Amino acid sequence: MLKFRLKDQNILRGIHNFAKNRRVKLCLVGGALRDLMLKREKAHPDFDFAAKRGAISFGRNLAKEMQAGFVILDKEHGACRLVKKINQKTYTFDFSDFRGKSLEEDLKHRDFTINSMALELGKAFSAGGLDNFLVDPYGAQEDLSKKLIRITNKKSFSEDPLRILRAFSFACILDFTIDKETLQLVKSEKVKLSGVSFERVRDELFKIFDTEKTFDCFVVLDKLKILEIIFPEIKKMRGIGQGPYHHLDVWQHTLESIKQFDLLIKEIKDEGIQEYLDAVISGDRSRRQLLKLGLFLHDVGKPVTMRHEKGRTTFHGHERAGLSLSADIAKRLKLSNDELYSLHKMVLWHLRPGYLADSEKPTPRAKFRYFRDAGSEALSVLLLSLSDQRATKGPLTTMNARKQHERVVARLIREYLAQGKEKKKERLVNGNDIMKALKLPPSKLIGRILSELDELQAIGKIKTKEEAFRRARKFIKSKKR
Repeated sequence: MLKFRLKDQNILRGIHNFAKNRRVKLCLVGGALRDLMLKREKAHPDFDFAAKRGAISFGRNLAKEMQAGFVILDKEHGACRLVKKINQKTYTFDFSDFRGKSLEEDLKHRDFTINSMALELGKAFSAGGLDNFLVDPYGAQEDLSKKLIRITNKKSFSEDPLRILRAFSFACILDFTIDKETLQLVKSEKVKLSGVSFERVRDELFKIFDTEKTFDCFVVLDKLKILEIIFPEIKKMRGIGQGPYHHLDVWQHTLESIKQFDLLIKEIKDEGIQEYLDAVISGDRSRRQLLKLGLFLHDVGKPVTMRHEKGRTTFHGHERAGLSLSADIAKRLKLSNDELYSLHKMVLWHLRPGYLADSEKPTPRAKFRYFRDAGSEALSVLLLSLSDQRATKGPLTTMNARKQHERVVARLIREYLAQGKEKKKERLVNGNDIMKALKLPPSKLIGRILSELDELQAIGKIKTKEEAFRRARKFIKSKKR
């Protein structure tokens, strides 16, 4: 017997009463009914409603009543959104006019059959359950039982080309299969995706990044040449061999590193790492999702830096070349400055853990400089490095080197997590102390001195103010030579 949770029933009842008082007949449609049938509970619930007409006006008045956020999504089709925090959860309520003369016609314009069910809002509180009140003209319940993603009509992708990508995000999220006819239509109409705004494309991509099916999905999207429409940079990555340390070309290695990341995350049981990955960087996008984009971009600079030297293929400086390319992509996707900062760190420093692992025991100074440079993304880069290394299986990549890399990176991860629990050490001296004791004017030199002293303090080379001043004087003398 299908029933909404009591908390959701109370919220829906309030909306129904508000609509009833204004003689507006609302139908609950789409995803909420689908998720109810699948017994899926979202961290932040969303409900879609359809009205014959006047959805924007109704939504605006309801927003005032609920003291909720309000935004018009599509003036032409009469669609708006309300956002309200209730009981520590962010609820989203979308209202739209019928796209057609009747409810059935409206449902025909929904993206996929699994989202084409409807329910009169007044029936949502029935004591006997909702099963007998569902309006299901296009076989939503049957396709849900078959775990099938199927378009409601052949004009679906023409109405909204983003649905081409949504078919794959739904398949990933629900672990469903896209039916053959829908997949054939994807192939014939994929070019239309190029006209969709990148913000909307970004949102679907990040839904895919949020699942364990990213690699499998990207392999299919790659075969269909859909990824190239979103990321033309991929074309230059294809077919570029990387020498005897690699067994795959640049592009296939990129895909493999994403696969290895998902496998790695399944291994990790540490709650601190999982909390770190689940942290929201911007909007509702987490570091876990962004790290997959970082993996996707970490070698994007290789094609422009490829050189053949003495019979070897090299990519010197590809991490720095990748910075501008990844920044361009981030801006296309309308990512925030915080996300851009994190991606910058991931791409720029992704080789550093490998250099540290050249030694079984990296020096305290080398480790300090890594953690300082990578900053808040130090753990992201370490996880990226492990995934990158596991995707590298050329004939010259020895088992001993692989094991050493894993050991060193594992120790660095433990050190990073331990640092987070420790109280940050206060500086022995500050800039004013330096200027007063050494009779120096304000300048960039003071910052360089403090940076040097921070490093020496962190690795235990100085422990008192006197030692700090002595080292500062020594540092100044070295710069005068």
